[in-house]
Amino acid sequence: MHRHDVVVVGAGLAGQRAALAAVEAGRDVAILSKLHPLRSHSGAAQGGINAAVGPEDSVDTHIYDTVKGSDYLGDQDAIEFFCQEAGPTVVEMEHFGTIFSRAPDGSLARRPFGGAGFPRTIYAADRTGLALLQALWEHLATRRFTLYEEWDVTRLIVRGGRVQGVVAFDRKTGSFDLFAAQAVVIATGPAGRIYARTTNAHSCTGDGVAIAYEAGAQLKDMEFVQFHPTALVESGILITEGARGEGGILKNKNGERFMSRYAPHVLELASRDVVSRAIVTEIQEGRGFPGGYVHLELMHLGREKIESRLQEICDYSRRFAGIDPVVEPIPVLPAQHYMMGGIGTDRRGATNIAGLFAAGEAACVSIHGANRLGGNSLLETLVFGKQAGLAAAEYAAKAPAPELVQSDLEEAEAPLRASAARADGEEPQKLRAEMQATMDRYVGIYRNEADLLEGVKRIRALKARFARVRIVDQSRVYNLNVTDTLETGHMLELAEVIVVGAYARTESRGAHARTDYPRRDDANWMKHTIAIRSPEGPQLSYAPVAYTRWEPKERVY
Repeated sequence: MHRHDVVVVGAGLAGQRAALAAVEAGRDVAILSKLHPLRSHSGAAQGGINAAVGPEDSVDTHIYDTVKGSDYLGDQDAIEFFCQEAGPTVVEMEHFGTIFSRAPDGSLARRPFGGAGFPRTIYAADRTGLALLQALWEHLATRRFTLYEEWDVTRLIVRGGRVQGVVAFDRKTGSFDLFAAQAVVIATGPAGRIYARTTNAHSCTGDGVAIAYEAGAQLKDMEFVQFHPTALVESGILITEGARGEGGILKNKNGERFMSRYAPHVLELASRDVVSRAIVTEIQEGRGFPGGYVHLELMHLGREKIESRLQEICDYSRRFAGIDPVVEPIPVLPAQHYMMGGIGTDRRGATNIAGLFAAGEAACVSIHGANRLGGNSLLETLVFGKQAGLAAAEYAAKAPAPELVQSDLEEAEAPLRASAARADGEEPQKLRAEMQATMDRYVGIYRNEADLLEGVKRIRALKARFARVRIVDQSRVYNLNVTDTLETGHMLELAEVIVVGAYARTESRGAHARTDYPRRDDANWMKHTIAIRSPEGPQLSYAPVAYTRWEPKERVY
């Protein structure tokens, strides 16, 4: 058994920032991660981080843009706090060593992003997430904490209404260990691999969200799944919104700059849900290129600008699509990108379980509501990672010693032991592939009652089949068959929450677009979806949206 005051699960930007805050508050902190911290998915964020630092911009404008972008489902008190912390957070990260791109006058360079009233997205070429991750890791590494690398967290232990610790699987040895802690921070990031076509890394399987859900945590607004408008057609690799921020344009097979039909004022810089639906509509109405995609053109920007500000996009296009964006258009199609929903928290990361905190994409504060603006996710990880770490440290300083028993370990191991002992049964990869195909087909950008009912039916059938999953590989060292089984179980749990919530919400709002209910319904659906796990599946209830200054109105761009 390992004992720490605070265990942070996940080592991306949110997890590292939470750990740093807890360490600086004087707690004994451990980080559990399935990857080396610098391989975390935070490093894949390309475009930038939002902060109202320009003379023509303001915090109030950032708040309004975020509220509007959320399709008025974001909690405005949390959004106000979030945007007020943006400037100090960016300055802090610069002091930690982040090398941001600069304007000719030496100030922080800023580019326009979708849904923003002003260019407020600060960037480091098109590797902003990686620049932030490296700087934060170097700063955190000067502090004393314990890193458990290549561990899969399998269970959250809750007893007496409060967190006692976690159980985790060591990939290097094949052993299951207990981690006792007064406080646990979940910062495991996204669950995009629930879908087949996604910009998310293969590690993004929602493990922390799933174990919290299984332990009784409330999940919030899980039906809102963001699709990024521009991903490479074959691979789904992200083509940053920064490409459009720098002046990239979208065209259909007729050579039309079609965004004038959908967002006549801001064109390609409308919010992501609007642009994604526009691309899909163009394809469905026969104006896409053969094979189903549109073109993103950068050629008019010139070689120097493209290769200096969009270095990674040039590399990805050339390596993975055989396209040189300096002289050729990039074929793009939307792909799953971000989960607006997650573990329900307040703005300090606290959940409905005492001692459990969450931050980053694994959490739902809610600042993104029904749709997240580009540039707000990197900021979210740092602002609320810090808050969750501070709150976890404060709680741990006063909480009783955790109470773990041997049966906690045995109960966590039992399902996997049964799967390994089974002579026949389903393979986890087969179940995973069927789940991904189901989510792509039935719970995508456009949704309707018939598709969602079929999605519920298929996901629940897969969950039933998962009860007979079989682990074939009997080795102990780096047994990826065990990892696949753990991850697939977690994703099936979350897939069910997404599709059940989507079926129940009979309106269109933000990223949730229903063809059978095409209008936003504020009278009946201006509320958050709350899901609690039960033997029969997710039990849904609803919670009010917090308002301060901005009344809902039609969202147009």
